[in-house]
Amino acid sequence: MFPLERRQQLIVLAVLAVILFGGGYKYARWHAAHADRPRVESSGPAEAAKNQAAQEILVHVAGAVEKPGVYRLPRGSRVHDAVAMAQALPEADLDALNLAAPLADGQKVTVPVRPKALSGANAGAGPSMGGQAPGAAAAAGRSSPFAPPGGSLININTAGKAELESLPGIGPSLAERIIEYREKNGPFLSPEDIKNVSGIGEKRYEQIKDKITT
Repeated sequence: MFPLERRQQLIVLAVLAVILFGGGYKYARWHAAHADRPRVESSGPAEAAKNQAAQEILVHVAGAVEKPGVYRLPRGSRVHDAVAMAQALPEADLDALNLAAPLADGQKVTVPVRPKALSGANAGAGPSMGGQAPGAAAAAGRSSPFAPPGGSLININTAGKAELESLPGIGPSLAERIIEYREKNGPFLSPEDIKNVSGIGEKRYEQIKDKITT
């Protein structure tokens, strides 16, 4: 081996240092890239499924629809979207609903029947009552043409505006509040829950409690 001069030795050492530094830098980049890859691949599908679930809501549609049931809709959907999926029946009273209202996860949308459909059925039964005198007929139906026949109770979860107005002390404004309350908060669980509606206190509830149901 030929002896190297001092200057040559320094050059050789510098070259070796550059080679070692370059190799170490490339290894560090390779190690960092491969260390991150498994974490991205393993969490990707689970994270995507979680994000998709966060963008959807479940809504129960009932009442005057062809296909009542639970529907999955994108977050931010409106009452109109849920009713369209359940396919409203011809006799559905869509005007009683706020179709533009936003939906919440777990909400129940009850589509009521048009009051005209109910009153038409009652009117059809009128002539067949054995020739009842007009005075007797008026006495039998003292409240409203939309009052249910046979003294049956009014369902405050499905009744339309006209039906609600047939209750004692319930005018157009209170009827709208009742419908708005159940659209925002879901169905009434018991008749007494109607007292949660602004304007219906204990006194007014006593007037209607024997005439309503849920």
